[in-house]
Order: sequence, then structure tokens, then C-alpha cells
Amino acid sequence: MITQQTIKNFNQWYEKEKRDLPWRETKDPYKIWISETMLQQTTSRAVIPFYQKFLQLFPTLQYLAKASDAKVVAAWAGLGYYSRARNLHKAAQLLVEKKIFPKTYEELLLLPGFGPYTSRAVASLAFEQPVGVVDGNTIRVISRLFAWSGDWWKTSGRAFVQAQMDNMVQLSEKPSITNQAFMELGATICTPTNPTCLLCPLKKNCLALKNKNPSAFPSKKPKRQPETWIWRPEIRNFHGLIALEKNKTLPFLKNQWLLPGSGEKVKKRPQKFDYTHTITHHKIFVVTRMLSAKSKAAKYKWVHPQELKQWCPVSLVEKALNVTPSKKGE
Repeated sequence: MITQQTIKNFNQWYEKEKRDLPWRETKDPYKIWISETMLQQTTSRAVIPFYQKFLQLFPTLQYLAKASDAKVVAAWAGLGYYSRARNLHKAAQLLVEKKIFPKTYEELLLLPGFGPYTSRAVASLAFEQPVGVVDGNTIRVISRLFAWSGDWWKTSGRAFVQAQMDNMVQLSEKPSITNQAFMELGATICTPTNPTCLLCPLKKNCLALKNKNPSAFPSKKPKRQPETWIWRPEIRNFHGLIALEKNKTLPFLKNQWLLPGSGEKVKKRPQKFDYTHTITHHKIFVVTRMLSAKSKAAKYKWVHPQELKQWCPVSLVEKALNVTPSKKGE
């Protein structure tokens, strides 16, 4: 049974053993928000240089709100999932209009890019709202503590983990510390493989360890079936400028600036292609075409190659410009 004393001891373990990470040195909701957004899909160590560079460019909420969308996306280059950067920018502009940073996850959920995880993380870490934070680490720790083999990727499974995490932080005098302690435990000791259970501060409470099978938890999420796509980008050059358009049709990189062209889902990989690229479960075979544009069509955004990363900082596009495609006039 997890008691208040258990959580108190757990918090003390965290304060003693926590890693030295820059976003742990602040209670500024803006900086915590930036870090938590970056930490999605990316490891802590990999995030540090991006976090530091981003805050040098946009040290406050006001700086981020005033920046151009292109500059924000360019600063995000290398982190992937660029919709996160665009949502950061939109939310920053709304927050500046509000003139106040909401202190509860319920209010934060109403902002672009603030999902259940980010909303609860910012509300708890910055404002001590007693709500649990559910991520891959806490899912693993909770699953092992309770020897729970539910479908954590489904709504009902998430609700179970959320309820347990909420119970944990409500036993704590410092919800921010308890949430971070669970995430730290999952990142350093209660790891996906070969957990170091003898060093775990919660080992006496762990049912999976009691049953001698902690690595059996959590349940494995069924893998999504891969899809094969052919993308046919068109490199339209008008006096040294490259045409871009918003992606409204392809299932990957939605609403991002890409080279114009077309794509189709296929059953088999093509025999001829210029290069391949993988985004999540999409295996993309790219066949490029070079077009010498006779006019600067208004339906496109025309950018200099040196500015390309400000608009589409993805290697999928960069690769297209570095191949030798077939040349045709327009």
C-alpha cells in the first residue's frame, strides 16, 4: 500500500538522486512548457541543447509570440513533429493576449498543443496543482507497481493510470516533486529492459517485483501496420527561388510546407526511385522532377534555398534538392 510516508520518502529519494537538467532549475511556466513540449518523443539529454538554444532566441513568452512562424519552426529544426512548434507559437500569442498564464490543467487544455500530458505537467510542475502526469515512464512504473497488464494505449487504460497517478500526487505535499520522481524513476531505474529493482525506492510496494516478473509489464502495444507511399515532389525553380505549398493531402507532415507534387499509397515498393524516407509508419519512396517555372505562380510560396529550413526544416525536402532528378520544362 502506498502511504503518505511512502510518498514523502520517495520525494526525498528524488531530491537526492535526480539528474541535473536545466528545466528543473525553474518554476517559470513558460520554460517548463517549452521543455515538456520538447521532451515528447525525445530523450532528456538530446533535448538540452535545443532547449538552451530555443530560450536564447525566445527568452520569454512575449519574444515567442512576436516571432514569425518561420523563425519558430526553424528553431525547432532537428526535433521533428513540427506541429508542436506551430502550436507553441499559436498558444504563445493567445497567452500574451490573455495577459495571464493559466494555473490549472483544465484551462491549459483549451490552448493549442496543450494535450492531457502537457497541461497536467505545466499545472503541476509550475503551480503545484495536485494532478498526476502520465507519460511512458509513469505508465511503466504504475503498471509494475500494480502488476497491471491493461491496454494502456486505450482510453480506459489511460484512465486507470491517470487515476493512480492522481492518487499518488494527492498524497504529496509537493505534487511537482512526486510527478518528477515517478518520471525520473522510469527513466533511470524502472527502465523498459533490465530494470535495476534493487535500487528502486518503491521496491517494497511493487507487485511485479514480488511476482518476480517486472519486465512483463506494461503490456506491449500492437504495432501499427506500415504503409508504403510514393511521393513525387516537383522542384519548381524561378530565378533561383523554390516553390513550396502547404501539404493538404498527404497523411504525413500534414499542414506543413513541402515541395508541390503528388503522392499515393501503394501495395508494393516501386522499382525506380531517387531515395527513401520514413516518417512514423510511412515508408516513402521519392521520385523527383525538376521544373523550370516560366512564372512565379501566386499559389506557391517562393523561397530562396538558403531560407528553405525556415519553412520546411525536414530532411525529406532537403534530400529532394540534393538528388539529380529528370529535367523537364513547364
